[in-house]
Amino acid sequence: MISYRYKGGDKTDKFLKASIKKIKQIDFKKYGEAGVAALASATPKATGKTAASWYYTIKNQNGIISITFNNSNVVNGVPIAIVLYYGHATKNGGWVQGRDYIKPAIRPVFDKMTNKMWEEVTSL
Repeated sequence: MISYRYKGGDKTDKFLKASIKKIKQIDFKKYGEAGVAALASATPKATGKTAASWYYTIKNQNGIISITFNNSNVVNGVPIAIVLYYGHATKNGGWVQGRDYIKPAIRPVFDKMTNKMWEEVTSL
């Protein structure tokens, strides 16, 4: 969320409003698609179903833009992407160690998006 409070004149207000307008013009779909591709390629693949089940949503509500990444592969109420991430118990009492694959996969996408926003704001 971008909000601001300032003590300044019309120039400050004009700059901040222009910055928000520029950020709203960014193609967030491109980053959503890149995130899904990154998550799909990083997801452990036994059958490939979890890797193929990533999707994103973009919400623009009251001037707040958000991208959410989700995975629709749920078995018996258990989200498989989360089980792969945190680990899980087995039927015979064993434990399968989780794997941190989500954050490393999505971080470069967020970095690119942040850099693009910074570039847009500083080009004013």
